[in-house]
Amino acid sequence: MTITNVEREPTPLQIKVGYELVYRCPQPTPMIVTLSIHFSRASDLLEPDHLRLSPSVPVRAYRDSFGNWCSRIVAPAGEFRLSSDAVVCDDGRPDPVMPALAQHPVESLPDEALLFLLGSRYCETDLLSGTAWRLFGNGPTGWQRVQAICDFVHRHIEFGYGTSSATKTAFQVYQDRKGVCRDFAHLAVTLCRCLNIPARYCTGYLGDMGTPPPYAPMDFAAWFEAYLGDDWHTFDARNNTPRIGRVLIARGRDAADVALTTSFGPSELTSFEVWTDEIHAN
Repeated sequence: MTITNVEREPTPLQIKVGYELVYRCPQPTPMIVTLSIHFSRASDLLEPDHLRLSPSVPVRAYRDSFGNWCSRIVAPAGEFRLSSDAVVCDDGRPDPVMPALAQHPVESLPDEALLFLLGSRYCETDLLSGTAWRLFGNGPTGWQRVQAICDFVHRHIEFGYGTSSATKTAFQVYQDRKGVCRDFAHLAVTLCRCLNIPARYCTGYLGDMGTPPPYAPMDFAAWFEAYLGDDWHTFDARNNTPRIGRVLIARGRDAADVALTTSFGPSELTSFEVWTDEIHAN
């Protein structure tokens, strides 16, 4: 597939993002909530994304080992609502494309990148290493290798809601060829790591700005970043084209590190709504 930039002038824009999640808990249930916009976008927040809880309960915030901003709460028994709104200023530029970037030999990688070469909960490098080298071992390296992986994953997986689960791994999605955006990201991350390219999983908001209708129902999005040259760079195997208005929430080894909510006890998600809308001047 040939990657082309979204056909739109890079005009700054304002994006209204937010969510409302409703849980039902049979008893008081401790939770970790990872829904705050990433600190790297803090200066772009025109209206901050304060976490609102109903009924109100105490909140204790902390940074996890990946630098993500997390909140600790104890959800009360019964119905419990989490929501937030924010306005983000964005430069309107699509994801950069830098095909000349090279990958580093493993021995030259910075220490902090090495973790993202290893297998993890949803990214079984041991099961897919042979496949990765068979598919991509004789092709180009660097950016072009990562793009070849994205092209393959984009073709290999059929996107569809209801085709995934909370336990589905990269190896499983490679086998059954169906999934949602997190599955695209997990498989691409795993193949990159198998080929000695550090890759980390990302979650956040991604609206439909700059794309033609019809539009699917809004959801949180998943993509990944690969370490090439001397920095991390965005890739998106699900959409496989540069996109506008990407707003990062969290990064980690895979979805287990950046779950939107983690419940330490029984809980049922009864309602889920996400919005990512461009604000148009009147």
